[in-house]
Amino acid sequence: MDNETISTSELKARCSRVMRDVVSKRSSVIVTLRGRPIAKIVPLDETPASLFGYAKGSVKILDDIIEPIDVEWEASR
Repeated sequence: MDNETISTSELKARCSRVMRDVVSKRSSVIVTLRGRPIAKIVPLDETPASLFGYAKGSVKILDDIIEPIDVEWEASR
């Protein structure tokens, strides 16, 4: 049933079955109206994306970030 095409009238008659197949087979179904695609039914991702590590690879460290710098902070005055 992967990328199966189904008409709106057929979907109306078999909606529950189509939904069960989409979930169990992790497939998608394209819904057509008068032969033209109008919607796509896909399984919902159940696991939310984790924020941990989302920026991995997007930051580049150019210098030593551990050593103190020779600049006095305004807050220290």
